[in-house]
Amino acid sequence: MTPRHVCLGYALALLVAGSLNYIPGLTDAQGRAFGIFALDIYDDALHWASALWAAIAAFISRHAALAFLKGFGSLYLADGALGLATGSGFLDLGILIHGVQAMPFGFKILANLPHLALGGFAVLAGFVLFRRETA
Repeated sequence: MTPRHVCLGYALALLVAGSLNYIPGLTDAQGRAFGIFALDIYDDALHWASALWAAIAAFISRHAALAFLKGFGSLYLADGALGLATGSGFLDLGILIHGVQAMPFGFKILANLPHLALGGFAVLAGFVLFRRETA
């Protein structure tokens, strides 16, 4: 597996994430995907733009793929960490719009787990797993 393959996986995962609101049966009466994620068109656009970034990086070069993994991973991991701490992230401007949210910690974990997992793995892959050996 190469960084380019990982980017293609991210492109697919992010396309799915951006499409959750449009798959019948996945949203509840309040429009939350799986009863947890309150996604709107801005979140969908962010996921689709990230998917496009991942796909373009995968097709350009190994260097571009590593840049995607490092940049995307850092942003999404930080967003998930902020969401875990405050209940609001920064990528969707939630921390500016909604401020700190009083939510049960278990709910915050579930709501931010995708960004923590995707961001964390991208950071691990970009900075550690695919690090070039120097001779």
